[in-house]
Amino acid sequence: MTQPLRTLIVDDEPLAIERLQILAARIPALHVVGTASDGAQALRLAEALRPDLLLLDMTMPEADGLTVARTLAANKACPAVIFVTAHDQFAVEAFDCDAVDYVLKPVSEDRLIRAIERAQARRDGTSAEPAPAIAQASPWIEEFWVPHRSELIRLAARDIERIDAERDYVRLHVASRSYLMLHTIQGLEDRLDPACFIRLHRSTIVRRDGIAGLRHDGLGVWSAELTDGTALRIGRTYLPGAKAMAGR
Repeated sequence: MTQPLRTLIVDDEPLAIERLQILAARIPALHVVGTASDGAQALRLAEALRPDLLLLDMTMPEADGLTVARTLAANKACPAVIFVTAHDQFAVEAFDCDAVDYVLKPVSEDRLIRAIERAQARRDGTSAEPAPAIAQASPWIEEFWVPHRSELIRLAARDIERIDAERDYVRLHVASRSYLMLHTIQGLEDRLDPACFIRLHRSTIVRRDGIAGLRHDGLGVWSAELTDGTALRIGRTYLPGAKAMAGR
C-alpha cells in the first residue's frame, strides 16, 4: 500500500488549521505530523520533522508562503507544497515555485483529495494527469493558473489568443471564453515569449499567428486585422514592432 504523506499544516488562522486537520483525518493518504502558525515556525518544523507535504497558507507573518516554498526548494529533500489560500492572485508565482497545486479557501474535501493525488503521483514518480507540454528550460512563462468558480484552472500560454488590460487585471481570451486574472499587462509582457506574442497597444497583447495583416488607416494610424475578423488599432509606441514583424 502507498504510505500516507507525512503532512505539515501551515496557517496563521487557528480555525483554518482546525478545518484542515478535520479534512486530513478523513483522508487516509494524509498523516498530519505537525502544525505551524507562521512562516518562520514552518521552516523550523520542516527541518525537524522532514514532512513529505506542506499544506501552506500564502499570507502569514514572519515569512509568507512564497518565501517558505522558495526556501524549502533549495533543499534537496524538499517536501511537496500545496498552497491553501483565500488569495487567487499569487497562482503564477506559486507554480513558479514548483507547487503541486493551488487550492482556494473554503476548501472542499473533494478538491483537497485531487490535490493530494497529485502530490502522491509526484512522490511515486507517476502522473495523476497528462503531463503538460512545457519546456522546463524556457525563460518564458508557459502556463497560467486562473480562478474559475471555486478553483484554479490551467491555461497553456500557447492557447491564449489575446490579452486585454482591465485596470489592475488582465483578461485572457481562449477560443470563445475569457478569464480574468489579477496581474498587470506590463508584467505579463515581460514574461511572454516575444517570438509568440506581440504588444499592439498599451492595453492589448496578441498572439503573433493570430494576426492576418496590417492596415494603414491614414494619418499615420495603423490597425491589425486578426484571423477572427477583429480589427485592433496599433498604438504609436508599438507600431515599429508591428511593422518589423511584417518586415517593414
